[in-house]
Amino acid sequence: MRHPGIPTGVHVLLERDGLVLLMRRAGTGFFDGLYSLPGGHVEEGESLRTTAVREMREELGIELAESALSVVGVVHRRSDTNRIDFFLRASVWQGEPVIAEPDRCDDLRWCAPDALPEATVPYIRDALAAGAGPWVQESGWG
Repeated sequence: MRHPGIPTGVHVLLERDGLVLLMRRAGTGFFDGLYSLPGGHVEEGESLRTTAVREMREELGIELAESALSVVGVVHRRSDTNRIDFFLRASVWQGEPVIAEPDRCDDLRWCAPDALPEATVPYIRDALAAGAGPWVQESGWG
């Protein structure tokens, strides 16, 4: 029997001078108007790190190597559906992050993890509060 897959996401922590880069979602129909970490869905045939590299190029116009990524944590959450999100930290990258998809993001902001904008996706806020990792969290299950 074939089981339906669970949508899998990858979020990337880009850190500079103790701050983490957040982007405000816009025009996606999902958490629009809220700040989140950059990232996206794992596509067929992609690894977590391959997804992170692709998403950072598409969303922020930066390049990073798979070897520069480490897994920080995992969130198993109930949102519009059952989802699993992996959080990876990039140790280095090339280029300056910019809004490369203005139809999906309308602001970039470097924030202290303990002073996030009020309009931050709740499970992102919880993940950033969890610390350096590794950790596993559940969210939205009651």
